[in-house]
Amino acid sequence: MTRKTTPPRPALRPSRRQFVAAAGLLVAGGMPGLRSHAAVAAPRIEVTQGNVAPFPIALPDFLPGTQADADVARNVTQIISANLRRSGLFAPIDPQAYIQKISDFDKVPTFADWRAINAQGLATGRITRQGDGRLRAEFRLWDVFAGAQLAGQQYFTTPDNWRRIAHIISDAVYERLTGEKGYFDTRIVFVDETGPKERRVKRLALMDQDGANVRYLTRGDDLVLTPRFSPTTQEITYMSYGQGDPRVYLLNIETGQREIVGNFPGMSFSPRFSPDGQRVIMSLQQGANSNLYSMDLRSKQTTRLTATPAIDTSPSYSPDGTRLCFESDRGGSSQIYVMAAAGGAAQRISFGEGRYSTPVWSPRGDTIAFTRQAQGRFAIGVMRPDGSGERLLTEGYHNEGPTFAPNGRVLMFFRDPGGEAGPALYTVDLTGRNEQRVQTPSYASDPAWSPLLS
Repeated sequence: MTRKTTPPRPALRPSRRQFVAAAGLLVAGGMPGLRSHAAVAAPRIEVTQGNVAPFPIALPDFLPGTQADADVARNVTQIISANLRRSGLFAPIDPQAYIQKISDFDKVPTFADWRAINAQGLATGRITRQGDGRLRAEFRLWDVFAGAQLAGQQYFTTPDNWRRIAHIISDAVYERLTGEKGYFDTRIVFVDETGPKERRVKRLALMDQDGANVRYLTRGDDLVLTPRFSPTTQEITYMSYGQGDPRVYLLNIETGQREIVGNFPGMSFSPRFSPDGQRVIMSLQQGANSNLYSMDLRSKQTTRLTATPAIDTSPSYSPDGTRLCFESDRGGSSQIYVMAAAGGAAQRISFGEGRYSTPVWSPRGDTIAFTRQAQGRFAIGVMRPDGSGERLLTEGYHNEGPTFAPNGRVLMFFRDPGGEAGPALYTVDLTGRNEQRVQTPSYASDPAWSPLLS
């Protein structure tokens, strides 16, 4: 009988709707000499597979409503700057170069001073503590060369949610200047690994996408693997090795409640949600081979999707839920296949050198990410769903487990250098030119990116 553990219950987090519901558009009415943003062509970052010149943007410290708010205002600005810089699409300008000192949020900036330091964008803001204790965060995004306001918004929240305010504003700036949704107000679930290599303790952990606010969802009593987010709720599915066979669990990360998806004969692997969050797809081993199954989470009805004398595993739905990509050795070596979500004939799409594994469909639907192993090296790459356009984004020793940001622009994966060292998390964008390590408290593997917090 598998022992059930109840992880520490995390604090409930407000939804994005609770921020935005109290938001109002900041307009520039009454500001003399200001052109309407509708009358000019807004700057736009064009992202291609080639080298992207980062967009120069100035981010002076947000103004505090009172001196007591100064630290929060400064911290919010620093997080916005770090988010935009880490994306690789923005180049925040050194504050030492600023000519104008922003001292009044309600006044039009002196655009000539910002043009003189080659800023193309300017973000200004103010943090004020309200009489009821809430924080009011306001920001404006300016097109420096056109002298126009591009965006303006205000948000109200409790003081302990100031980090999320910074992420939400970062998303607003990113979306206005790239035309794509941001990904900063998101979380990562991963496997935290501590202890010597032969006795690693593995716990499920959760953090903000920038590595902050790490909290643990399991205690490490049982081995945990392959956590995956629901696209529609604050739930994850994962595998746990207890005192018996591995089981697939659902865990509500806000309440800490855990339930078993089902009891299956043999081994189960790689659970993942359907796009509507109503089903879980997984691989079940029977003898020497494994096949793909889906389970309806309401009725608990299980449907077998493949029936081959091979190892079929690591399934992932297309964002519209009509197709699956998965890994199979039915052709003699591990390769990537695509088939209808209900099962049927599968088409092989990987034909490069070596073995392919851990495929995952982009939220955009236009690419599939994968791990490729060849000549002792592990690469993270992408290809189109028909197998064309294969590109490797990063290569090295034991890269594995790609997961997409919700806008499909950035991938996270883990790299294990071997030896006494342990795995670590990294991000890389679709150009392959912006690889960065994500700091975690200890070793980390098996990351999965959440959707934007709703």
